[in-house]
Amino acid sequence: MQMTQIGSDLLHEIPNAAFLVARGVVTDANAAAVQHGISVGMEIAPILGTGREEYQQLTNGCLYLSLNLSGVPCGASVSRNIDYDLFLLEQEDDVSELQAMALAAQVLRNPLSNVMNVADRLFPLSDESNTDYSRDQVAKINKGLYQMLRIVSNMSDAYRYSQETSPKLEIRDIRDLMEELFAANKALIAHTGVSLTFENLPEPTFCLVDAEKLERAVGNILSNALKFTPKGGSIDAKLTRKGKMLYLTVQDSGAGIPGHLKGNVYNHFQRTPGIEDGRFGIGLGIVLIRSAATAHGGTVLIDQPEGMGTRITMTMQIRQNSDPMVRASIISVDYAGGRDRRLLELSEHLPPELFESVN
Repeated sequence: MQMTQIGSDLLHEIPNAAFLVARGVVTDANAAAVQHGISVGMEIAPILGTGREEYQQLTNGCLYLSLNLSGVPCGASVSRNIDYDLFLLEQEDDVSELQAMALAAQVLRNPLSNVMNVADRLFPLSDESNTDYSRDQVAKINKGLYQMLRIVSNMSDAYRYSQETSPKLEIRDIRDLMEELFAANKALIAHTGVSLTFENLPEPTFCLVDAEKLERAVGNILSNALKFTPKGGSIDAKLTRKGKMLYLTVQDSGAGIPGHLKGNVYNHFQRTPGIEDGRFGIGLGIVLIRSAATAHGGTVLIDQPEGMGTRITMTMQIRQNSDPMVRASIISVDYAGGRDRRLLELSEHLPPELFESVN
């Protein structure tokens, strides 16, 4: 079903909670949306959580924001059409699916970790042969293990991030943090034949951040951009500030999002056009991206400006707090298991030779 062109007559065939808004008022809602407290004639402005300004300025693409429904936050994607806005709410089934994947990841992580530890001990022995063939095979095995670890980490953290109500926030200079993230990724992306540019804030900006979530978001944004950017193409990133909001914009020079997918970009487990196209995953990366945005009081917009490439814009509130508990040291589990996180996040796209001696 083409979500961006759906009309009121097809609204009630959507299994997920969905409703239409025109001129700031709900004009129609399916049964699932009614169960969430959505009713015809309701004004949308009072229930908008994050993304008030972004929603007002929405022209095309698909926007992910949050709604406050009877005091309970709920994520929703919004697509703007000529006569109405289509809202699709997250469902409890989505959370159950993420939880099932997290449980599967927990089962897979231990044997995968054991294999990687054994590989750490065996691969130096194979280097003694010092042949191009042995080094090539070691590199390919290492790359495959990194790819598997990334998948398992995404399966586990997509659920964990979606359930966290209290992000691990600390005061950081977000300009320095982003500079560090993009500098490391730029050096790796250069090996793919794609150029990465990053324009940072002109001055230090201290605010509350969850550094791990932002790192995962940046890694997944760049990984997704690389999937659709041909060799010789470019990815341009920029961090800007407007009042109390930060805007991280990343645009690639690929072919853009197919028209029939634009309303489904936030749906995990989306396999369109089909399993034969390996570029389309199961959408866990976008869960991590939108979770990072939500943790920072922001939104995610995916659009295609001027008909070229795909642009993703993640907004974040500049929040500061004098509470000493917020400034306390943040203790977290290293999802990469002590391995190079940037190499892990981009492992799907990097050449095998970068993995020859990563252990």
